[in-house]
Amino acid sequence: MKLFDTHCDTVMKVKDGSLDFATGEGIGHVSLPGLLAAGSCAQLFACFVLSSRHPGTERETAEAMVATIHAMAQGSGDRLAVATTADDLRAACAGGPIAAIIGLEGADPLNGRADCLRDFYEQGVRDIIPAWYDNAFSGTAFGTNTPLTEEGKKLVALAEELRVMVDVSHLSDTAFDVVSAIATRPFIASHSSCRALCPSPRNLTDPMIRALADRGGVMGINLAPGFLDPATYAFTQPRWQRANEPDATQGEKDRLRAEVEALPRPVIDWIARHVRHAIDAGGEDVVGLGGDLDGITRTPQGIDTIADYAKLPDLFLAAGLSTRQVEKVCYANFVRVFTEVLPPA
Repeated sequence: MKLFDTHCDTVMKVKDGSLDFATGEGIGHVSLPGLLAAGSCAQLFACFVLSSRHPGTERETAEAMVATIHAMAQGSGDRLAVATTADDLRAACAGGPIAAIIGLEGADPLNGRADCLRDFYEQGVRDIIPAWYDNAFSGTAFGTNTPLTEEGKKLVALAEELRVMVDVSHLSDTAFDVVSAIATRPFIASHSSCRALCPSPRNLTDPMIRALADRGGVMGINLAPGFLDPATYAFTQPRWQRANEPDATQGEKDRLRAEVEALPRPVIDWIARHVRHAIDAGGEDVVGLGGDLDGITRTPQGIDTIADYAKLPDLFLAAGLSTRQVEKVCYANFVRVFTEVLPPA
């Protein structure tokens, strides 16, 4: 079974030297050997640059990440290739090199100007999340829940003009509504699960899933335990919230982190439950995989690296999905929407 995952943060670990992508040596969820073992035909690599972490160097940092992804492809022995067109993606799914799609997770590297997306488009970026945390383009799920700004609307319009995928993961509910109202092409939520099952504000409500489906879009189920399992969310959310408060001491932060790390990992069945719920809410064309690997520290039981995605087809079949539905979830839904949105050739 082919597999297409629409979110990993692996490039950060490759760039800082903690992971050798070509060999898999080091610390990381996603590597070339892992992708090959999983049967992957496409992987979206996110470039996550937040202004608060890289003040004044957002653009340069993002460009270095983009260059790292190109270098990962060049060093893969023709087993990974950066995909910038629909034809590139089709070739990958027909047995060619695995497609590496480059995304910006948050538009902070655009320095508040939508038209800077043109420069990143020329470097191969084909997916854009307007904001990870509140910025000049949008409010976010963990921020103020404000909508897209006027510059954010310009960014969506330019992305559609360039045929860059608009990605609403991390956006606030009100920003989602604005994107849904103004978008003229399908858009995606690359790494968001179902809020009806787990109440994290990063997950999509049933009306949002239905709206996404109505626009021809797809959501990628996020494998973060706190996005899958409501008990995990209830335990971890107040601890992370307290750890991020200004008066939290380092000792308190360490204790809270240790409590979270000691929590048992949720069972793998939660992945199938979110897939089934998304199908119930929006139909079998609306859901795929967006694990957030290497952006999360903990995963469900049975998923230790991307290679373990090979277990998912059987998991979904056992959960009652048909073979056709499993193919759609594992790769075909995201292949459909990306080939529709990306430049044809």
